Amino acid sequence: MINAVILDTGPLVAVCNARDNFHQWSCNQFRLLKPPFLTCEAVITEACFLLGKNQNAILELIQTGLIETDFTLVKELPVVLRLIQKYSDIPMSLADACLVRMSELHESSRVFTLDRDFLLYRKNGRQIIPRIMPDRG
Repeated sequence: MINAVILDTGPLVAVCNARDNFHQWSCNQFRLLKPPFLTCEAVITEACFLLGKNQNAILELIQTGLIETDFTLVKELPVVLRLIQKYSDIPMSLADACLVRMSELHESSRVFTLDRDFLLYRKNGRQIIPRIMPDRG
């Protein structure tokens, strides 16, 4: 998929939580970027956990087709495990490893994130991962 946007937990939670510090920035990005947003079930799980009782908002975004979960962990597990081992000093979460792998599978993609660790992660070994991320000064 050309110019795919891969969605991380932070912006997803921020869009669904008006009290989040990045709510307005994330909402603006959602309006500017072209859906569907690609993500993995690990991100959905993290976001649902963080939103607690408000998790229905995420499930509705999936139901409407704004978010697609097209990643199969079982199929990508060897690469995901290698990534988690490579970045064990950070440490890398399962969700982040899946998103890095997704960025490899979708060559022209950008990761929509609030996570500064994506400044350190690399796809295909040494390539910088294009990001959509707020300036934090």
